[in-house]
Amino acid sequence: MSKVTLIMTASLDGYVVKPDGMAVGAMPEPPELKRWKLDRISHASTHIMGRVVYQEMKTVWPTSKDPYAAPMNDIPKVVFSKTLKVADWSESTIASGDLASEVASLRRKHDGEIIAWGGASFAQSLVRANLIDEFAIITNPVAYGGGKPLFLDLPKALELKMLASTSFSSGHLLRLFTKRDE
Repeated sequence: MSKVTLIMTASLDGYVVKPDGMAVGAMPEPPELKRWKLDRISHASTHIMGRVVYQEMKTVWPTSKDPYAAPMNDIPKVVFSKTLKVADWSESTIASGDLASEVASLRRKHDGEIIAWGGASFAQSLVRANLIDEFAIITNPVAYGGGKPLFLDLPKALELKMLASTSFSSGHLLRLFTKRDE
């Protein structure tokens, strides 16, 4: 059964969306971090995301020459939305049913890793429903003092075990976590 890995970029103070509504991930990445992300996303079996991120990404990746474009365009994508009627980015489908049931179905259908991208509300829903197996949190060296956090309205404390931590000279930090055995 496939595992679900959430890859999110956050500020030092834990926000994944800035107070102005823009995603935190807009800072330039160090080359070593980009290589890690490219390797990870290139081996995914599926990318999952919420409607907002899907609509943002489909305006960028189909015409981009960036190395991220190939895995984002070629690997199947599932957009979770109750309102979206058409998924017109290549290799895309819409999941509009119950979140846990849809993710369980994807886990059974795919052999490789399922990468979850967000946005904030989608990621929060996945976390609250206990659907994330591994967290890859990239911390940017900036604090905003407000915005949207990754962890919000948890039903109980989410205890994590750190698998790895890598710091970069740019100030970025990559940390991998899994849930502690319950």
